Amino acid sequence: MGMSLMLAGCAVGPDYQRPAPPLTRMYTPEGPLSATAAAPGKDGQAQQFIAGMDIPGQWWTLFQSLSLNGLIDDAIKNNPDLAAAQQALRQAIENVRAQRGQYDPQVSAGINATRQKTGQVLSSGIASNDTLYNLTTAQLSISYVPDVWGENRRQVESLVAQADQQRFQVEATYLTLTSNLVNAAVQEASLRAQIASTQDMIHSQTTILGTTRKQRALGDASESDVATQEAALEQTRATLPPLQKQWAQQRDLLAMLTGRTPDQRVQANFSMDSLQLPQQLPLSVPARLVEQRPDVRMADSQLHAACAQVGVAFAARLPNIDITAAWGSATDQMHTLFGAGTGFWNIGAAIAAPIFDGGTLKHKQRAAEAAYRQAAEQYRSTVLSALQNVADTLHALEIDADAVAIAVHGEEAAEHSYTIAQHQYALGDISMVALLNAQITYRQAELTLIQARAARYADTVALFQALGGGWWNRHDVVLSHQSGSKM
Repeated sequence: MGMSLMLAGCAVGPDYQRPAPPLTRMYTPEGPLSATAAAPGKDGQAQQFIAGMDIPGQWWTLFQSLSLNGLIDDAIKNNPDLAAAQQALRQAIENVRAQRGQYDPQVSAGINATRQKTGQVLSSGIASNDTLYNLTTAQLSISYVPDVWGENRRQVESLVAQADQQRFQVEATYLTLTSNLVNAAVQEASLRAQIASTQDMIHSQTTILGTTRKQRALGDASESDVATQEAALEQTRATLPPLQKQWAQQRDLLAMLTGRTPDQRVQANFSMDSLQLPQQLPLSVPARLVEQRPDVRMADSQLHAACAQVGVAFAARLPNIDITAAWGSATDQMHTLFGAGTGFWNIGAAIAAPIFDGGTLKHKQRAAEAAYRQAAEQYRSTVLSALQNVADTLHALEIDADAVAIAVHGEEAAEHSYTIAQHQYALGDISMVALLNAQITYRQAELTLIQARAARYADTVALFQALGGGWWNRHDVVLSHQSGSKM
């Protein structure tokens, strides 16, 4: 037994070593990005990229919207996907605890009462030699399988890694939920503004069409002029229903993400002016990124679990020891159970080793090794995708800022043109149609700016998501770490 306990500290198979972090310190060939371009007006300010800046656990509060904060708090409490992920984590933790029970001796107790008849040609099982008798047996059984080769230790190690994988799945679900909510709020605000601007354009074009028809009646405009204005009006009207449909769908999405049915009203409403674009953005180095991204940590845990399974498959090919013991009482009279002369006991040990199984265990070990190599390549792919994700987002933010600057200048030029047209119309130098056309051009430039501003918000959200979302700074994560350490 002492030798078995000493050998129990041994575990066959490879010991897991985490992959080395990426050596690169940049995400783009052009080098680190320090700031985006700036433009006049709201949401035109330059965004600074701060290397090594930590990400707050509630990163969405940087958008400075109380309505958004309240909506996300509501979603965290009521979203079924997040609740399901948390229950899956509890299941994984219980599986670890259940497997750890295999380290200890297994003890069971039972009582068995039978009435039986022994054949005449056989000897009776009791001292009275009766062939028809009652037999009552009460027994305590103990079995213990020393973990000589560390098979159970590797199995526990694999299950702990799977529990870690599920814990990071919770974080990924949390991050996806909060990111989707912020994006839905931004999109709802953008669509609301686009609908208002489109309705203003429709009103202006309707007025132009009425004026053109009056001019046609007076002979100052042709039928072609009327048809042209009608076509322009209908083209603008055609853009309104898709915007309204998208807006309604965003409201449905907000309801679903917060655990509501679509018929339940979401009180929060958003506008572009109610949101604040963060001016300072974090930028983690790639070596730090692999520690922050839930998907990379999930791939790391999956790799760890696959490594441990190689040890499990290896240990299955080696001899095992099974130690058993029993103590109890057997009698033909129930009232004499545990009486004098009814006791019995036994203790024994068995060693079993596979000799021939047609190569089954060997090939299972090879399959486990192949799964380990597969998990290693999947981890590498996940890291590359994470780096690409951050690089794509940085490029998008840089181009978004340029797009906002162009849209701002375009809107300013259109607004200036419209102001000039108003003065000219007041002096009688241009017609109402020319004035309204200038107004439509201004509204179109306004639409372009709204879309550019929304894209900048969306890609800012994407950066926080790409960098991991700051889950390590949440208080509830500290609690989950503590509970996980007790697995």
